[in-house]
Amino acid sequence: MQEIPDLSENSIQQILTILEKEKEISCNLPGKGVLHIEKELPYLVIYRKKSNDKGTKRFVTNESSYLIIGTEDFAGYQNLLYKISDQLSAEMESYLLFEIYSGKHDSAKIKIKGPAQRLPSALDTLKEDFLKINKQFTGIYLDTEIIDTPNRQAEGELSLMEVEDAKSCGAVVVGLEIPPVYRTEENHLYPVFFRNFKDYLIRAIHRSFFEFIRVQTSGGVASFNALGRKYLKQIVFDIDKQLADIERSYQFLWLVSPANIYDIKKEFFDSKYQNVIDYHYRLLPVDPDVLKRKLYNLKIEDIDDPAMSFLFREKREELDMQITMLNERGTQNFKYDSIRLYKGVERSLCEEARNILNKVEEKTETQEDHLIDSKAFSSLARKEFDYYHEQDENFKCKVHIRKDVNIMMVSHGELYVPADYKMSRVEADALIQHEVGTHVLTYYNGSNQPLHQMSIGLADYDPLQEGLAVMSEFMVDGLTANRLRILAGRVIAGEALMEGGNFQEIFRLLKQTYNFSAERSFNITSRIMQGGGFMKDIIYLKGLVLLKEHLKNGGDYEPLLAGKYGIKHTGIIKELTDRKVLNPVQVKPSYLHSEKMYEKLELIRQGLSLPQMVCK
Repeated sequence: MQEIPDLSENSIQQILTILEKEKEISCNLPGKGVLHIEKELPYLVIYRKKSNDKGTKRFVTNESSYLIIGTEDFAGYQNLLYKISDQLSAEMESYLLFEIYSGKHDSAKIKIKGPAQRLPSALDTLKEDFLKINKQFTGIYLDTEIIDTPNRQAEGELSLMEVEDAKSCGAVVVGLEIPPVYRTEENHLYPVFFRNFKDYLIRAIHRSFFEFIRVQTSGGVASFNALGRKYLKQIVFDIDKQLADIERSYQFLWLVSPANIYDIKKEFFDSKYQNVIDYHYRLLPVDPDVLKRKLYNLKIEDIDDPAMSFLFREKREELDMQITMLNERGTQNFKYDSIRLYKGVERSLCEEARNILNKVEEKTETQEDHLIDSKAFSSLARKEFDYYHEQDENFKCKVHIRKDVNIMMVSHGELYVPADYKMSRVEADALIQHEVGTHVLTYYNGSNQPLHQMSIGLADYDPLQEGLAVMSEFMVDGLTANRLRILAGRVIAGEALMEGGNFQEIFRLLKQTYNFSAERSFNITSRIMQGGGFMKDIIYLKGLVLLKEHLKNGGDYEPLLAGKYGIKHTGIIKELTDRKVLNPVQVKPSYLHSEKMYEKLELIRQGLSLPQMVCK
């Protein structure tokens, strides 16, 4: 950040020269003032430094363009505002100076001071949003009014710019007075309320700015979502990396799965489905207390960007629950934490699962002479890799054929295949798109984003990730009856677990009531019972249902492959993409723009049911 020691004509000209050449400027100004401008946007949000005004400055400091007026040389700041407005309004037809300040302690009215006749759309939008604030927050009772007055500043303060000066430099001045309901009379913040109040306020202001840009200027902004900062503060990247480091310090799924699964299976089958020996878990490579200390030492509360603050708080809560569960493996508490982490099983999802099991019959396996082995499968995977490399020469991925791996999986963006794995060609094509076209691809696309969270996964990303993976199987005619039945059976097992079912009861339910083979019944049950009761397996069908609903309602498919995130994050991801914080999809799977894909997408949008998605 540049240091501007004074606000002389020469210094102001230096700022204007940088603005003319660069897209962004950040500099420190006299009296601890700060200027940050992204010049594509025709507005500047302003705050004047003052004592005993806790919190108010933070309404401003994460804006794309803002000015903190220091405690020295106010006349110099006035001149700076005039010159900036004169230069930038010439490019965009008009320039908004939007000052935010706090009202008196006992104030109960939000005051919007501005030219009501000139900016009816922008100011009315702001008022409408603020009139809804009492429904959003319990315990506050605020009114809102628009005051058409030439005095836009706080009572007793000097004007930023006289009306005639504003007209001559193409500026429009608006003042926003906020009752300081976010702090005590002793100037202490209510931290949780302040954070939520600030996020609401910023969103309302951005909606108003978008109306100003749309009606009054030539600025080409697609939506109000694009008005946040394009260049995130360093604290965001620091915390993003620290969260990623904490998550990478342990392998959650590996640590909650039993190390003696083969012994468990042998004893259970040898005893004719009666005896279940204890699950044994691998030793923890980390101290949960130390990890939690690191987790809550992260100063997420200092992030003023509403989108990033929300994503990081949500991720911290998820990691907190995972770390707690590692410490409670083999106990009832593990099950209850698991229900909370994966949000339990909704009745509608259970009904969907039962509908599948009632309508889709289990199929006998393909004969062995029609199966391909792990080496043949790895060759198919490498062909898909070549397709990605044609799109992005930096794409790299390895296939590992391993004797010590019992399931096919993707770890850190690379594919691991059991050495003795065999499958039909239909299953192979489906698995290529499931493992490579979804898990490898979203890891790679996420790793090309500026945030680590997009490759390791935002909170609750798993349902969409697995929903995309299963949907990709359908797109290449590879979603089999047995595969869909297993996903449904996992939901039924999750429901039974929540109702208190034990291993033997859940196994019998699957085998006798829903006609699963003993092998599949055991696999589903042993997975749902690991750790003490692990609900993760419900997310496959849950994610498929959520994705199908998203597509049926006209949602886009391609942006979902930009990294690892959840359906609930689509709005935030679009906002961050519009702000150019995140990049669009880098690499796309081979099926994405095939004619078959469009035909199947249309069927889903017309209401295709899950049983109808099974390949014949």
